[in-house]
Order: sequence, then structure tokens, then C-alpha cells
Amino acid sequence: MDLGPLHLSRTSALLQDILLILQFPLLHSLFLGKWGRRHLERAFPGEMGRSMVSTTFVVLASLQLIVLFVAWAPLGGFRWQPTGVLLQAWSAWYIFSWILLAVAMWNAGLSTQMGYLGWWSVWRGKPVQYGDFPTHGLYRVCRHPVYFAMALVALSGPVWTIDHAVVAAVFCAYCIAGPMLKDRRYQRRFGQRFETYKRSVPFFPMLSLFNLFRSN
Repeated sequence: MDLGPLHLSRTSALLQDILLILQFPLLHSLFLGKWGRRHLERAFPGEMGRSMVSTTFVVLASLQLIVLFVAWAPLGGFRWQPTGVLLQAWSAWYIFSWILLAVAMWNAGLSTQMGYLGWWSVWRGKPVQYGDFPTHGLYRVCRHPVYFAMALVALSGPVWTIDHAVVAAVFCAYCIAGPMLKDRRYQRRFGQRFETYKRSVPFFPMLSLFNLFRSN
């Protein structure tokens, strides 16, 4: 079977895709930690390296995604797409998910999310200022709206294949594991203030609904 430009066997394609899909969440989480930050600082000399950490991180994350989708070997086989009203509803959900992601990134701070915070601080000749954790906008009802919206995007694409299912499953798993690690980092950094926020704002909105129904 022709499985892309490399003409891999199904087994080889599957192994390649597993490595490609795992490298994103593993390296993404690694570079968010203390060890990863130290290595990101070495991308540029001196104080510039420390200021450019967020920019370097975003550049690396972007390269990871490019490698993932460019080098992906299609597995072929199963393909499903809804029709009629279901297709319209599913497509609307997909569009809504992207809009939600854009709003979540705006609330989180576009300078950090898009990676220009480091460049901007270097341009101004001032140390980078990361600020407090966000509590406005979508962060009033969800502690991790960016991850939540990313999971919705992964799940809402109206055309389903084996490849889509694999990517969606791994990305959704990371959209749960990643925020859990983020909670721990914020707990260490902000202490009781974040603990108070954590008690009043749910991890994901759907989990609050689940707990509400369970309690009833």
C-alpha cells in the first residue's frame, strides 16, 4: 500500500507516526519545566537568552507541529464524514472551537502565546515581564481554556480517519495531562493565591457539570 511519499509499510508508518505524535507532548512538557527552561536560555547569549525563553519555546513548538504534519505517514483505510444536518452541526462546532481557541489565547496573552514577548522585551531593552496568572475572560469559568479549546478542535474536525483518531486521542490526553502539570507549576509559583483561584474555577467546565450531576 502507498503510505505517503516515503512508501512505508503499514508497520513502519505506524511506528513513525507514534514517534511523531509523542514527540510533541513529551518535549513540550519537558521544555516547560526547569530543566527545559535552562536549555532554552542557552539559545541566545546572556540576558538575551533569558528574555527570549518564551519566544524560543514557541518557535520550537511550531517546528514540532510542522515536523508532525509534514512527516506524518497516512495510515489509510477507514474514512467517515457526517452528512446533511449532522455535517452542518459538526462543522459549526469545529468553527466554534477555533473561535474559542482564539479567544482563549487572547485572554492568556497573545504576546506569550504567539511568542513575541521575548522579541518585544529585547527590542525595548527591558527585562521580560510575565505578569500574573490570568483570571479574566474565559479564565473566569475554566482554569485552562487554551487546552480545553485545543481538545475541542481535535475532536470536532468533521472528517474522521484513522490518522485523525490517533492525533485526536493523543492531543486530548495531553490537553488533560498538560494542564495538570501547569497547575503544579502555578501552585509552586503563586502559592495560596492560585490555590484560592483553583478552588473557585474548574479545571474544565464539563468537569463541573459532571460533579454537579454526580452530587445530585
